[in-house]
Amino acid sequence: MAVSDWMPESEVNRHREGASVELCDVSRTFGNVLAVDRVSLNVRPGEFFTLLGPSGSGKTTLLHLLAGFQEPDSGHIEVNGEIVSGLPPFRRGIGVVFQSYALFPHMSVFENVAFPLRVRKVGRREIASRVCRALDLVQLADYDRRRPSQLSGGQQQRVALARAFVFGPRLLLMDEPLSALDARLRKVMRAEIKSLQRNLGVTVIYITHDQDEALALSDRIAVMRDGRIEQLATPTELYASPVSRFVAGFIGDTNLLKAEVLGREGDSLVLSVAGRYRFRCRCPRPVSQDADVHLAIRPEDVTTDFDPSISNVAFGRVIATSFGGDHISIDMDIGNGVKLTAKFRAPVGPPPEIGSQLTVGWAIERSVVLVDELRR
Repeated sequence: MAVSDWMPESEVNRHREGASVELCDVSRTFGNVLAVDRVSLNVRPGEFFTLLGPSGSGKTTLLHLLAGFQEPDSGHIEVNGEIVSGLPPFRRGIGVVFQSYALFPHMSVFENVAFPLRVRKVGRREIASRVCRALDLVQLADYDRRRPSQLSGGQQQRVALARAFVFGPRLLLMDEPLSALDARLRKVMRAEIKSLQRNLGVTVIYITHDQDEALALSDRIAVMRDGRIEQLATPTELYASPVSRFVAGFIGDTNLLKAEVLGREGDSLVLSVAGRYRFRCRCPRPVSQDADVHLAIRPEDVTTDFDPSISNVAFGRVIATSFGGDHISIDMDIGNGVKLTAKFRAPVGPPPEIGSQLTVGWAIERSVVLVDELRR
């Protein structure tokens, strides 16, 4: 069902536009804890924007500041160019999907979805029409009389989504909405949330600590740490070009090898690893020889099929293997206790035996040098 089939034309246009969001030097403290530290960012209209980080990184506090549940100590927040800092939540016109869904247990599905419309004093006939069609959009048209306790986790999630968008917000905030679901259902709901967001054209700011979720859903991702944004980029850029050890380790699996700088060869930096290798990696910026550096290589970029003349080469003893269905991970000791993990397509036959020797390599452009930790 198209949005235009059930929503007034004025609100269809609002959805298609989405909302722009700007945070300007926003900070928030709780006692002696600096939860959000001078965060500035812009979210584009219609963008699926994710705040990704571990517990305590400040992402949920940012969402609460956007929603109006808390106010910043300094800085301000704009939605579509209007400063909303100081406005109560119900005047911001923002839909929110909570981690716990926050459905009213004593209300039916219909009444839960109708609640934001009743608060806005929408007429009875309009409420009935819009709730029924919103439930149809999330495939719950036949569940309108049930209570939340009579629904599965995925169905409760759909009710929470319908309630969040039924009143026509241009901005949806989602606080780890899939964390209570099992792995298979999370993947299904991911696809449904992304499809719904595209159909509505609404701007989404999504909170998660799940890297796979963030990579699959987002147009851009802000990786947060200690109340700050460590890196803001597209999923592809984050994965291929992390700016710090924290980002490299948090986004996907990666090998982080302690290294010493030996010098440069053209655009490549030459590094010493494990006291026995000279590895080259892409690094256009200057790096001093006494810098604290690590070499980052994704396990899937380590291969046994390589040309030694254009690749970095390592050899060592297999110390562990792990079967992952479509792939197998192999841990190697490449010297002086330095571990390197390679990820290959699962072989037809048995994996390499523990203790066997293996030679691997990777292309120069598939490795990244990380200098210190990028902190302000």
